[in-house]
Amino acid sequence: MAATSTGRTVAISGTASGIGRTLAEMLRERGDTVIGVDLRDADVCADLGTPEGRDAAVAGVLDRAGGTLDGVVACAGVSGPTPLTVTVNHFGAVALLDGLRPALARAERPRAAAVGSISGTQPLDEDVLRACLDGDEPAALAAAAKVIERGEGNRLYPSSKSALARWLRAASVSPEWAGAGVPLNAVAPGVVRTPMSEPLFADPKMRAVMDRAVPMPLNGYAGPEVIAEAIAWLISPANSHMAGQVVYVDGGAEASLRGPDVY
Repeated sequence: MAATSTGRTVAISGTASGIGRTLAEMLRERGDTVIGVDLRDADVCADLGTPEGRDAAVAGVLDRAGGTLDGVVACAGVSGPTPLTVTVNHFGAVALLDGLRPALARAERPRAAAVGSISGTQPLDEDVLRACLDGDEPAALAAAAKVIERGEGNRLYPSSKSALARWLRAASVSPEWAGAGVPLNAVAPGVVRTPMSEPLFADPKMRAVMDRAVPMPLNGYAGPEVIAEAIAWLISPANSHMAGQVVYVDGGAEASLRGPDVY
C-alpha cells in the first residue's frame, strides 16, 4: 500500500542510529514519509551485507512506497577491518540505489544521495577497489581477506568509500540517472560523533591518531545533524542540477590534506 504524506516519500538505509536516524527524524518532522532500512528497529529490516538481504530491502521499500519514491539515501555503513565493510559500504549501497532507481524515475522531482567519507581520499587497496568497480563481489571479498592477512585491514574502509564515490560519479551522468532526471550525489563527512565512532573518542591514543588523519580546523568534530542537513538539501527539489558531486562536510579536512593542487 502506498505511503501517504503531505510531503515526499524517502527511503533511507541505516536509520537505526547515527546519521541515518538523525536524517529520518529531521525529514519526518518536515512532513516527509520516511521508509527506514536497517538490520533492526526499522520499517524494513534487511541485511545489506548479503545479496539476499539487498533484494529483501528493495522489495520491502517498494512495497511500502507503492512503487514510487521521491528520494533515496544510501546511508548504512560499517567501519571495522572486516570484509563486511566492503559488502555493506559499497555493494549494499550500490544495490539499494540501483534497485530503487526505477521507483525514483516515476516521481516528479526525484533525488538520490549516498554517504561517503573523507577516508575515501586516504590510502586504499587497489585490488579491493578494482573488484568493487568491476561489480565482482567474490573477488572483492577475496582481495579483502588478503588485506586483512597482511595486517592492513584499516584500508578496507577507505577502499569501500572510494569505490562508492567513483561508482557514483560514473553512474550519475549516465542515461539511467541524469538521463532520467535523477540527480545522484554524495556527502563525505569528516569525523562525526555517532555510535560507530564513539569507541575512537573513548581511546585517547586513537583520538590523537584520528585528529592527525582528519584535521578539522573549522569548528572541529561534527554532530550527525550537520551531515543530515547537507543530505536533506541534496535530496530536496531545490537541487536540480548537481550531479556526481562528492560534497565534503568535513570541517576543512579535505582541503587541509590535499591542498589546492587537486584543482
